[in-house]
Amino acid sequence: MAEKYGTPLKIMLPYIIEQRVEDLMDLFDDVIREYKYKGQFYYHYPMKVNQNREFVLPIISEGSNLETTSANELWVVKRLWESNRFNSRIKVICNGPKTDQYLALIAELKSNGLDIVPIIEDLSERESLQKFRGQVGIRVDMGVKVDSYWDKKVERFGLQLDELWELGRIKNLTMLHYHSGSEIQKETDILRPLRKAMDVYKRLKKDNPFLDTIDIGGGAPGNYNGKKKYSVASVVRSLIRFLDKFCRENEIPHPNIICEWGSYVAAPSQITVFSVISQKRIPKAVAKQWYIVDGSFQTQLLDTWAIHKQWHVVPVNNAYSKKLTRTWLAGLSCDSDDKYTAGGNYILLPRLEDLESGAKQYISFLDTGNYQDGFANHHCLNATPAKVICQNGDVTLIRKRETPDDVGKLFGW
Repeated sequence: MAEKYGTPLKIMLPYIIEQRVEDLMDLFDDVIREYKYKGQFYYHYPMKVNQNREFVLPIISEGSNLETTSANELWVVKRLWESNRFNSRIKVICNGPKTDQYLALIAELKSNGLDIVPIIEDLSERESLQKFRGQVGIRVDMGVKVDSYWDKKVERFGLQLDELWELGRIKNLTMLHYHSGSEIQKETDILRPLRKAMDVYKRLKKDNPFLDTIDIGGGAPGNYNGKKKYSVASVVRSLIRFLDKFCRENEIPHPNIICEWGSYVAAPSQITVFSVISQKRIPKAVAKQWYIVDGSFQTQLLDTWAIHKQWHVVPVNNAYSKKLTRTWLAGLSCDSDDKYTAGGNYILLPRLEDLESGAKQYISFLDTGNYQDGFANHHCLNATPAKVICQNGDVTLIRKRETPDDVGKLFGW
């Protein structure tokens, strides 16, 4: 594929994302049956993880619900709704700051029959949604700090608990939502916020009899460096076990459960392939060579630059070479930060001098299905890669590589 379509190249595998959604829903349903839990599980895919058509359509085809964070994401939902791409049983929850455009679109889709639930993020949104004729949710900052990539000393999303209690009864409240972190590193850190959230849920339930759902947000980690942190099956079992025990001890009905584990579902379904175009000796470092690739980490794999994520990098060809060299990878932009160093470690890759004359060395970054497409930019006017889909034995080019004309037009040339 790299030789046929060129590099950089994004390879998307829809069957992986379909399988991840199906397995996650089956896992929750199996544990719910085992514990005779009375609530239902609903998976909501957070569209911010990857809004591309080739991601969203397979996900909703497996029965997933959706979560949006902006008016433009909800516009995509409107397109799907009006074209009858999903059925009326799919629920959409709306997080993120509510602009007038966002609120108007929520009201429009509700009036057209979509099952849509806006989440109140702050006090001004509560005022804006007073006349909304439908279910609402509320997001609360639980104040529980966890080890994750969403590790902020001051949380800007959700109501503080003292603000929540001052509100009293909230019209048509059906859902309590919180979000603890992204890429949560420890299984116990997924459970700790839930314990506090259920104390809040119990108290809210007294004044809000229609409250029946707890949304635990996102946070389940991907497997970016090939080292699993903990078992999702173990997390699900612990979640259901705790909720069952809490509800029995406090004599409240089992709430429905929503999770928004987007990276866990989407990341493994895409691979990004580069070719090495040159090398440069590194005088004093744990790595011996810079391998310069024909793409840019700052434009095409921004997580590498933004949060120094450790990717699982493998050679596409010459994978069985016995002689390897310690490398760091550098991109095509003019920035010294346009690099990947495995967090200051090194990447073992085949030696370029061992290649046959004229041959290229291809390398692939696994698990690039989350965020990278949305983060992509045109720094140094680098182009967006081509993208292919592998499905049912066929490889289909769905997006051509941008040309200089394509990129230039974006900047008025």
